[in-house]
Order: sequence, then C-alpha cells, then structure tokens
Amino acid sequence: MANLDWSQCPAVESIPGRVSGAWTFRNSRTPVKLVFENLEDGMTIDEIIEQYPVSREEIKAVLDFAAHSLDKAPSF
Repeated sequence: MANLDWSQCPAVESIPGRVSGAWTFRNSRTPVKLVFENLEDGMTIDEIIEQYPVSREEIKAVLDFAAHSLDKAPSF
C-alpha cells in the first residue's frame, strides 16, 4: 500500500504536522491504514464504522481506489 499515490484519492489527505503527515480520511485525524490493518485483523467494515469516525462511503472510496490502483501497470 505504501506505493500507492494516495494524492489521487479524493477521500483522503495528508497534511504536514497532522498525524505526522500520514494519509488520513479527509477532514479527520483517522489514518487510512487503520482500515487495512483492522480488516487484516478480522474486523468487518461495520465494526470499523462503529469504532472509528469513518463512513461506509469513505471506506468504500479507499478500498475502490486501492483496488483500481492495483490494476494499473507498474512503471519502471
């Protein structure tokens, strides 16, 4: 995931000085990596929504962006 160009995803932002410049959901301090880590640990999207200030639409936008980014040919 570190190689994705998150600047192309409208649901997220990185602001220097906020959460150490990590990619967060727009207008929040919730890191994008939180979604991937929690899904990896077995949480459902509903559980993530219950525990963190993110919406289903935001999670879907991030997952769709990651999935579509994987379809692109690597540039060398």
